[in-house]
Amino acid sequence: MKNILFVASEAVPFIKTGGLADVAGTLPKCFNKEYFDVRVMIPKYMCIKEEIRYKFEYVDHFYMYYNGQDRYVGIMKYVQDGITFYFIDNESYFSGPKPYGDWLYDLEKFAFFSQAALSALPVIGFKPDVIHCHDWQTGLIPVYLKDRFRGGEFFRDIKSVFTIHNLKFQGVWDVKTIQRLSGLPDYYFTPDKLESYKNGNFLKGGVVYADAITTVSQTYAEEIQEPFYGEGLDGLLRARKNDLRGIVNGIDYEEFNPETDQLIYQPYNAKTFRKEKIKNKKGLQKEFGLTEDEHKFMIGVVSRLTDQKGFDLINSVMDELCSEDVQLVVLGTGDEKYENMFRHYDWKYHDRVSAQIYYSDAVAHKIYASCDAFLMPSLFEPCGLSQLIALRYGTLPIVRETGGLKDTVEPFNEYEGTGTGFSFTNYNAHDMLNVVRYAKSVYYDRKRDWNKIIDRAMAADFSWNTSALKYQELYDWLIGY
Repeated sequence: MKNILFVASEAVPFIKTGGLADVAGTLPKCFNKEYFDVRVMIPKYMCIKEEIRYKFEYVDHFYMYYNGQDRYVGIMKYVQDGITFYFIDNESYFSGPKPYGDWLYDLEKFAFFSQAALSALPVIGFKPDVIHCHDWQTGLIPVYLKDRFRGGEFFRDIKSVFTIHNLKFQGVWDVKTIQRLSGLPDYYFTPDKLESYKNGNFLKGGVVYADAITTVSQTYAEEIQEPFYGEGLDGLLRARKNDLRGIVNGIDYEEFNPETDQLIYQPYNAKTFRKEKIKNKKGLQKEFGLTEDEHKFMIGVVSRLTDQKGFDLINSVMDELCSEDVQLVVLGTGDEKYENMFRHYDWKYHDRVSAQIYYSDAVAHKIYASCDAFLMPSLFEPCGLSQLIALRYGTLPIVRETGGLKDTVEPFNEYEGTGTGFSFTNYNAHDMLNVVRYAKSVYYDRKRDWNKIIDRAMAADFSWNTSALKYQELYDWLIGY
């Protein structure tokens, strides 16, 4: 039996701000339980819902010297779907209304969390073969494994994997502060270790010291070795490219299943979508006050409204995009300029643009099920989950070829009869508009081809099981089986 410990700053169903929580909470369920004992450790935030929190079981506690004083470290546990979750408890660090907020304080609490997570292992008697760390919040763990925790019998032979979910966030502050918070000696603060452009950098520690590095798609793994996507670390990532691999995230195929989804107007599957899917479109048109016409080409967007997601492209061609024969449904919040842009077009073209400037899981499911196409013109996208959900619901993605979007959406090829969506390469508004128009022409003029693309989209498998097999291979390789 191989023991694997995921250490992360968030995990579903306890706490979630982004895709990292899905990976940490869902992926562990998908490993072969005969060979892998996978457990998860996250902070015990006071903002975890009380009805879940009160079910946690106390395991033990101890005091740990950190940043000049002895601090309480409590350990709680809870079993969810057969997976043991451990929670590191310290109310002074984890009591805020949300998991992140103040950068400097976040650095301190995650340096504390990284030390506490490792210190807790002998107390709970779980010795991992591999500790799988996620994003900058746990970047110090691979460093500590090679530093203060390496002497003891317990920690000998523990390997570490470090996964980059988004390279943009690195946990950076001045060297003096990072040195004080991490408690690491001067030796570590040189440009080949934790120093990065005269600052200290948590994520860089993980990249330098982990035994293997992964990121969340093959293309993103290649992109981050180039200056444009590398966020200042491209040289280091090129140097470690033999230890770097991309493994695409999955989605929960039980939660996102058009056949059993309780949140949509009309269930359907790969056999019945030709007759049933359209009922969802009619339901959405009625609910959001759009012209009720089942033949209109409906495009969906469910996203954070930020530059990274390509909304500057949409902004520059919005009038052309909202032509007579198109409806656009947008759900999400983000930068004020994009929120207001969509509100303006909702007012200007009320019969064909619906801007829902909030977030709701139920509305998201309805959009995935109701639209004909799903637009994601991202500037960069480490993996992206929306396009995977859209494929599952037979809503054809229109994406820019970057990161996980390039790896998961195969562009339609009319000559070979292949493809699961539509894509464009250059980050250019008119390239995007042209591919939207091309998709629209296939939808209106070649319905058989369109339906065959849906067949292929719904047959694609991006469940977590596929990703889990690749991680299993990685762990086996690391442990040396």
